[in-house]
Amino acid sequence: MTKGMKKYFKKKIFWFIITFIAAVILNFILPRMMPGDPVNAIVGKSISPGATPEQVQEQIEFYKHQFGLDKNLLGQFFDFVKNAAKGTFGISYSQYPRTVSDIIGAGVWWTVALQLPAILTGWILGNLLGALAAYRRGVFDKVLMPLSLFISAIPAFGAAVILLVVFAVNLGVAPVNGAYEPGLVPGFNAKFIASVISHYQLPFWSIVLIAIGGQAVGMRSMSIYELNADYVKYSRFLGIKDGRIVRYVFRNAMLPQVTGLAMSIGTMVGGALVAETIFSYPGLGMAMYSAITQSDYPVISACTLIITLMVLIASFCLDIIYAFIDPRVKAAQFD
Repeated sequence: MTKGMKKYFKKKIFWFIITFIAAVILNFILPRMMPGDPVNAIVGKSISPGATPEQVQEQIEFYKHQFGLDKNLLGQFFDFVKNAAKGTFGISYSQYPRTVSDIIGAGVWWTVALQLPAILTGWILGNLLGALAAYRRGVFDKVLMPLSLFISAIPAFGAAVILLVVFAVNLGVAPVNGAYEPGLVPGFNAKFIASVISHYQLPFWSIVLIAIGGQAVGMRSMSIYELNADYVKYSRFLGIKDGRIVRYVFRNAMLPQVTGLAMSIGTMVGGALVAETIFSYPGLGMAMYSAITQSDYPVISACTLIITLMVLIASFCLDIIYAFIDPRVKAAQFD
């Protein structure tokens, strides 16, 4: 490893640490700037109608102590950092005495199982279609390009609602909401798996359709740019086979698309919010939405911290990968 490459890695690690520390502070502060008092909301639901003011105040003090809200903001921050380091993230306000890690653990696998295959499928199909449109042009491009632009312009919630109305409500060929039929006990059996697959379809395709449109448009633009580059014209002038040239063209065109893929995977939890809310899918997106509506600060902070950490890791890994696969970055380390 060259001296320049070592310096490049050290700089990336330094900025990763600085950004992570800033993210931890912001993830603690911002949810607590939301209006509303979660303790009063909990006491209002749990206290009996005939309770005296003293009993109400006693309940308020009890929950404040349980949640660590009787400490100053600095003390609460250290508790937040300590709980995050332990992996528990504290106790949920809205689902007391359930821990935040338990809530996240129950939803994270549903989110990953939904989002990751959908993102990868949309990315692969979108890039294939975009590359074909740029290379073959003609009627294929004239049909694909307007269609891709139209699909990419549809907001995520719009695509989800359209699929829900058409296939679940009108045609009745797919379930309306949930991850499996109510009353089924989760387990590795044919009935439960069939129910999960049936409920999986609409959320999955609502994510894939949006991803295909954006990736196809981006890949087509980058491929056309590369196909018109000077090195392509010079290579053809030298008589190099078109198939070999095209491999280099699409390799260069893929670099920005790889960035997009890394960012999509990094924001996977945040992207789950729309699809999971509309289809009532029991993932992290749904847990985060419920926490926001109930001012459940520990759950909000934990979810946003996970999103931030995933984005930072994706960006950091991408920078490291680029140092090896992008000749321009590699060459810069020798200057």
